[in-house]
Amino acid sequence: MDDAVILVVDDEEMLRKLLFKILDKEGYNVLLASSGREALDIISRERVDLIVTDVKMPEMDGFELLKKAKEKYPRIGVIVMTAFGDAYTVRDALLLGADEYITKPFKSFEIVMVVERAHWRIQSSSPKEESPRA
Repeated sequence: MDDAVILVVDDEEMLRKLLFKILDKEGYNVLLASSGREALDIISRERVDLIVTDVKMPEMDGFELLKKAKEKYPRIGVIVMTAFGDAYTVRDALLLGADEYITKPFKSFEIVMVVERAHWRIQSSSPKEESPRA
C-alpha cells in the first residue's frame, strides 16, 4: 500500500494475529493492542492512520476507544468490528464517528476492502497532524 499505519485492537489474541497477517500481506504497517487503554497509549506515542477495533472488550469497549481517539485525534480513521451487526450497534458506531464497520465473522477480502475504503477516504481528506503524536 504505502506507509499507512493501522492499529488493530482486540482482546482476542487469535483475531489480532489473523488481522496482522492479512493486513501486513496487503502492505500495511500493523500495530497491535489488546485493550483500549493500550491503544490510546500507542496513538499518543506513534503515528496511527487507522484503528480497527472490536466493540466488546473488557475495561474499555470499542465505543469508548472510538470517542477518546476521535476527541484527541479527529482525523484518525476508525473501523469498528462487531459480532452484533444489529442496526443500533452500527448506528451508534457511526454517530460516534466511526468511518466504517464490519460484522464478525468476516472473510479476509472483506476486511481488506473495508480498510482500503477507509484508508482512501482518510487520504483524500485534509492533511494529518504532525507525528509522532504527543
